[in-house]
Amino acid sequence: MTVADSVRHPTDASRYVPIAEHGLIGDLRTAALVDTHGTIDWYCPVRFDAPSVFASILDADRGGSFRLAPEVPARTKQFYFPDTNILITRFFADDGVAEVQDFMPIVDDSREADRHRLIRRVLCVRGSLPFTARVAPRFDYGRRSHTVRTEKGLTIFESPELSLALTSGVTVEVDGPDAVSTFKLVEGEAAVFALDRIGGTVQPRHCPQAEAEELFDATVRYWRRWLAQSRYRGRWREMVHRSALTLKLLTYAPTGAIVAAPTTSLPEQIGGERNWDYRYVWVRDAAFCIYALLRLGFTQEAEAFVRFLSEGIALGDGPGGPLQIMYGIDGRSEIPEQMLPHLEGHLGSSPVRVGNAAVHQLQLDIYGALVDSLYLYDKWGQPLSSDHWDAVCTLVGWVCDNWDRPDMSVWETRAGPQRFLYSQLMCWVAIERAMRIARHRGLPADMSRWSTARDDIYRRIMRCGWSPRRRAFVQREGEEVLDASLLMMPLSKFISPTDPKWLSTLDALGEELVADSLVYRYDPTVSPDGLRGEEGTFSICSFWYVEALSRAGRVDEARLAFEKMLTYANHVGLYAEEIGRTGEQIGNFPQAFTHLALISAAFNLDRALG
Repeated sequence: MTVADSVRHPTDASRYVPIAEHGLIGDLRTAALVDTHGTIDWYCPVRFDAPSVFASILDADRGGSFRLAPEVPARTKQFYFPDTNILITRFFADDGVAEVQDFMPIVDDSREADRHRLIRRVLCVRGSLPFTARVAPRFDYGRRSHTVRTEKGLTIFESPELSLALTSGVTVEVDGPDAVSTFKLVEGEAAVFALDRIGGTVQPRHCPQAEAEELFDATVRYWRRWLAQSRYRGRWREMVHRSALTLKLLTYAPTGAIVAAPTTSLPEQIGGERNWDYRYVWVRDAAFCIYALLRLGFTQEAEAFVRFLSEGIALGDGPGGPLQIMYGIDGRSEIPEQMLPHLEGHLGSSPVRVGNAAVHQLQLDIYGALVDSLYLYDKWGQPLSSDHWDAVCTLVGWVCDNWDRPDMSVWETRAGPQRFLYSQLMCWVAIERAMRIARHRGLPADMSRWSTARDDIYRRIMRCGWSPRRRAFVQREGEEVLDASLLMMPLSKFISPTDPKWLSTLDALGEELVADSLVYRYDPTVSPDGLRGEEGTFSICSFWYVEALSRAGRVDEARLAFEKMLTYANHVGLYAEEIGRTGEQIGNFPQAFTHLALISAAFNLDRALG
């Protein structure tokens, strides 16, 4: 049987687990989603942006999955092993209780780093339970057929570009393109499944229970050692630390890159077309991540990202200026977008896309986000090197010449370039932060030119970005549309958080874009973005709103909004990009943007509360 032989059923909700019903595991090279029923339904071996082998979250029939669960009805609960990224799924049945421990060992500086091992350890903790495991890989997003064979107790899945080896302590049988195991565990017994990428110097290898236990303990030690660096001791330690652990999972250790999310095409509207591939490095998202991690005391990630910028990518002269808005995790500049029409999409939300056509958009705000993160790195991490400073001067010089160009801005709309206030704001940030670095370090800079451009941007925003009729700053020049990105105005120190114009804007945003602490980016009915359909509230904006309230002195409101936002997290503290009308998580998951904003909001709210 080939992949094409699969039968396509009508889309119905029972075939899909909701986006929020997942936990994330990873090894700083790639990641996998595990749903609350014990199924891995998203996994790209080797690296984040590689083709998937498990993608049933995008197509229940053709995507592929790794199911491991009791054969009998059971209630489930899922949690993280404390202070780690090891995920535990517990099953409660009439005759027993069991749990599956899912994790990826983190192996550095050895040949074993290329193995990319995924371990699933199932333990019966009370009574007895019968289990079924079905490993059903569908290579290359379900486009490639494969063969299956057994060899010395291993099950080998082979496709032209990739081979995987499954080792297990229980009997495994081949069933068409899949591998199946049915077994029973009694109290105190365990079984181990390990899935390895093989090829080159990596040969198939068994994973006995003793080795699985050693790798489990080593993985626990790794995550707890890393988290111990955190300086956060505030009121929301558990949520902040979960967000930090999630951001760490989204880093690609070989280069220091940080992906925006580990998934592609999870819909912003069920049944809609707003489905994008986020498995790349957005300069903006990664820079904000560095800001959040530096606030908590994690400096190594900032150093690795700065190294990625200086060694992994080359400043160019493209339509977006010296920088692109995004890069591949290896620094590549081309990320061609294509659709996968053979996949139906999550709950029938098509198209499924890989790659991202927005790569060459002009988004001026990325320069401010990047220079601001470099300013903080210079302040809290390591002083910028002379080469880094030369690059900053190049970027700021370009910003001085181009800040007033129309662009697509932070939301990368597809309705044509406009003069967005947020883009001008972040150009101001780029210049202002560079001037701070130069003054603090006594570095050479064209201060006269920079200060002139900085002041011109300020005056332009105050003159053209303010609507006397709305009594608010607006999304773009010539319009009177509100936009939640304006919440960054006081956060970036462009305007005092208690300035009357800002307080009036904050009120207007609260009246028009906020619902029960949840914040919409903008209203697409009055600000068309070139796409059909609606979207949910944008969670990074909701946390920006918390921070803006706290800085404005409205601390009680800020705390209530923050506590409400925490109720929208999923069962293990993770957030997607957006939240739908009935509180469901939508969009790619988990989203770095959301978690970094949670960290910043918690940090500043703690400080405001004293």
